[in-house]
Amino acid sequence: MSAPAAHPERLARFALSPARRRRDRLARTAILTGTIIAVIPLALIVYYLLRKGLGAWSVSFFTTDPTGSTFFGGSSIGGIKSAILGTIEIVALASAISIPIGIGVAIWLVEYGRSSWFAQTVRFFVDVLTGVPSIVFGLFVYIVLIVGTGSTYAGYKGSVALALLMLPIVIRSAEVILQLVPATLRESALALGAPRWKVIFKVVLPTALPGMLTGVLLAVARAAGETAPLLFTAAATLGTTFNLGGFMNSLPVQIYKDVTSPTTAVVNRAWGAALTLVVMILLLNLIARLISRRSRLA
Repeated sequence: MSAPAAHPERLARFALSPARRRRDRLARTAILTGTIIAVIPLALIVYYLLRKGLGAWSVSFFTTDPTGSTFFGGSSIGGIKSAILGTIEIVALASAISIPIGIGVAIWLVEYGRSSWFAQTVRFFVDVLTGVPSIVFGLFVYIVLIVGTGSTYAGYKGSVALALLMLPIVIRSAEVILQLVPATLRESALALGAPRWKVIFKVVLPTALPGMLTGVLLAVARAAGETAPLLFTAAATLGTTFNLGGFMNSLPVQIYKDVTSPTTAVVNRAWGAALTLVVMILLLNLIARLISRRSRLA
């Protein structure tokens, strides 16, 4: 026997009761307060970066290398050309190492491993690596590739450290996105006679591409801002170099070294370099969103 229907007037009085209105206003206020508290630090960071960083920007700031004449001030301190190019080179190589491996591991976990004991073990170690401090990756590469081989610092060793840092982020984000691809798409392609590898590359990956791109960018953004791994592996150099086998400068290391300087001009260069790093990551995110939007429309 079905329950009797509630009277419409009683439902209206319950929906518009003062107690429910008060609770609703209280919840809205709490959510708004939490949002404002979260936005305030972000707004302050952006404000200080713009206020202190824009003053250091100039044509020579981006087209000259830093110099060792840091106690004379003025234009003798140089710019951040070598740091920008070094960051791009190191992060690009790290991405070339970690992204294919990470996506490949995620594909195996979702499409082949699934709930096997080995897949569960891999997921456990990936989760552990996600929480490892970045300095540990730098120390590991320092011990293995520098102390262990008796060689010196090199840009590619910094890329290896950053690749290890990026790898668990790429794996976990790609795995989550691949699991969101509807199983009906796979089943339809398999029912038409397509082999499994073709279903993955022609159906699953294009469908998951926009979401995977976001996860990859999170990994790239984290790697681009890391300082400790590069201090132990790539060190720094004043001049511009494209040789990943030698010392190589980077924006995080340049900022770290400049911000501790007693010279005001050098500290201002650190603020300008920090703003440059933020703008580079922002542009990267905008490009990725444009690509993902076009892929959805296609």
